[in-house]
Amino acid sequence: MSVIVTDTGFAGDDWTGGFVALDDCPANDTPLGVDLASDTDPSKLACMTGAALIRIDFPSFADGRGFTLAAMLRRAGYTGRLRARGHVIADQYAMARRAGFDEVEIDDALAQRQPEPQWLARANWQDNNYQARMRG
Repeated sequence: MSVIVTDTGFAGDDWTGGFVALDDCPANDTPLGVDLASDTDPSKLACMTGAALIRIDFPSFADGRGFTLAAMLRRAGYTGRLRARGHVIADQYAMARRAGFDEVEIDDALAQRQPEPQWLARANWQDNNYQARMRG
């Protein structure tokens, strides 16, 4: 089972539409969720702006390519749900939100090692944005 992390804490997964790999996606405006690997070719992102939910895999907490894919999707105009999935740790939550993710999907084992208060401590990601403070 997995845990969904948002700015309000832990929750169960409310997505019931199912997921399909990018190569198996039937059309741009699919009611299914689309799974993207961290090594997805960025040139394939433009056709994804109509998907209901996009879930980007993080195979390791040291693999930051998913953050780049999320930012590129948002810049391309994607306004749907964007979810990071896999090895994202609580310390990376603020970065995930700034990159454009709405939520993070973690497994039960990670939720036990890094309980909800650790994630909530980073939920004020807008207040602790060094770059925004420097620009403002």
